[in-house]
Amino acid sequence: MSRLLYLLPAALLACSQSSPETTRTALPEGPPAIPVETAGPAQAVGRGLTETFEAGSKGAYSTADETLETGSWHFEDALIGSADEDHKSGQHAARLRNQGRLRMNFDAPAGVRSIRISAAAYGSDAASTWELWGSVDGGRTFRRIGQPVTTQGPRLAVNTFSGGTTSRLRLEIRKTSGSGRLNIDDIRLETTGGLVAGNPASPASSSSRPAPSGTSLPPAITRQATAVVTSQDDHLALGNPSGAGTSSLNNYLLTKPQFAVGYHAGRGIPTWVSWHLNRAWMGEAPRQDDFRPDPALPRGMYAVTPRSYSGSGFDKGHNCPSADRTATLDDNSATFLMTNMIPQAPNNNQRTWSSLEEWGRQQVSRGQEIYVIMGSYGKGGTGAKGFMTTLDGGRVTVPARVWKVLVILPEGSDDLARIPTQARVLAVDTPNDNSVGADWSQYRVSVDAIENATGLDLLSRLPVDVQARLEAQVDQGPTR
Repeated sequence: MSRLLYLLPAALLACSQSSPETTRTALPEGPPAIPVETAGPAQAVGRGLTETFEAGSKGAYSTADETLETGSWHFEDALIGSADEDHKSGQHAARLRNQGRLRMNFDAPAGVRSIRISAAAYGSDAASTWELWGSVDGGRTFRRIGQPVTTQGPRLAVNTFSGGTTSRLRLEIRKTSGSGRLNIDDIRLETTGGLVAGNPASPASSSSRPAPSGTSLPPAITRQATAVVTSQDDHLALGNPSGAGTSSLNNYLLTKPQFAVGYHAGRGIPTWVSWHLNRAWMGEAPRQDDFRPDPALPRGMYAVTPRSYSGSGFDKGHNCPSADRTATLDDNSATFLMTNMIPQAPNNNQRTWSSLEEWGRQQVSRGQEIYVIMGSYGKGGTGAKGFMTTLDGGRVTVPARVWKVLVILPEGSDDLARIPTQARVLAVDTPNDNSVGADWSQYRVSVDAIENATGLDLLSRLPVDVQARLEAQVDQGPTR
C-alpha cells in the first residue's frame, strides 16, 4: 500500500489578523486504502520521528514552501505554530485552517510500513476533519489513504495508517471541514527496515517531478497507484464467507483492488464476491465491456471465457457491478473479468438486480457507505431460451438462486465498531428465473436464511451476539 501524507487546510482562523479565507472546489476522492486507528494522548512510537516541525519558522498562512528537517514541504493555508495555544510535543507544530494542506515536495523511500500522525484541535477550537492522501508517481496523482479523521480536543492523539508499499511515497494532509484550526505534529514514517529519518528523498526523486501546486491535482490515478492504494480498502472487512484460500480450487480466493472473490472452479462461477462501496469508488469512467478470462487463475484451472455464455439465453451477470466501479478505467475494467460473472436470467439481471444495484448507489450518493456480499447457489435456472443447468459443456453451472447482503451505514471510520448500532442490514434472495418480479424488495430475507441455504458465514468478523441479532432480522425499511 502506498503511504502518502498531506496536511489539510486547517479550520477558520478566528483572529482579526488572519488573511481572507479561501474556498476550494472539492477534489475527486479515491478508494480508501488504509484503516485508521485513533489512540489516546500522543506517546512515543517507534524509534524516532520523520517530521517534528522543529526546524521550521513559517509564521504566515500564505502559500509557500518551507525547508524542514526531512526536506521541502508545501504549505497552503498553513503555518508552523509556536503559540501556547498550539498543541505540540516540542516547540513547534503545523497549524492548518479553512481547507489547508501540507504536502511533501519529495518522495519517502520505498517500503513504508506505517504512518503515524499526531493531531489535536488548536487552542479550544472546534473539531476538524482531515484526510491523508498519497502519490506513488512523484506527485502527479493522489489517492486518499484510509477514512477521514475527525480530531477534537486539546490533547495530541496518534492516528495510525498501517500497511505497506514497494513504491516511493509522497504524502499530503488535507483539512476538509470544520470551523476550527488544526494542529499536526510528529509525522512518522516507518519502513520494513525501521523508521525513516532525515531527508528521504534522493536528488532525483525530489527534483525530477515536483508536486503540482494549488488545487489542480489531477483526478485520475495510474494503474500502479490504483493497485497500491486501493488494495487496503478491506473488501473482506465483514469476513471471508467460505474461508477461501489457495489450497482448494473449489474455494479459491482471488483478491483484487476492486473486490474479493471466493471462486469455485468446479462450477466455473464465484460462490461469493465481496466489496466495499462509497463515493470514492464512483466517478466518470465509462463502461468498458471488455469481458475476458481472469489471468489470476492458477495454471491448470479452466478459465471461463465470454464464449462460454454464447447462445445460452443467459446474461453474463456481474456480481460486483460495473457501475459500482467508475473511479478509473482500470477499476471498471476489473468488473468484466469472468470470475466476477454468473449465468443470470436476463430479466433477473436487467430488471430486478439492476434496480437493487441502482438503489444502493443512490444510498451512497446520499452519504452512506455499503459493504456488499453477493453470491449464488443451487443448480438450474430459466433464461431466455428456457431451463438449463450448465453451459460450456458442463464447465459453467447455471445457479438456481442469486442472493445479496448489504450492510449500509453512514460514511465514517471504524466501521466494524459502528455496525452494531448504525447499520441497516438488507438481504435479498431471488430465483434465477426470467419471470422474476422487477420489485426486488419482495425478495427480502434474513441473513440467517441465506447462510442456511449456502453454508456460508457472512458476517463473521462481527461479535457473535451482534451476528445473532442482525442476521435474524428481515429488513422492513424503505426501498424508495
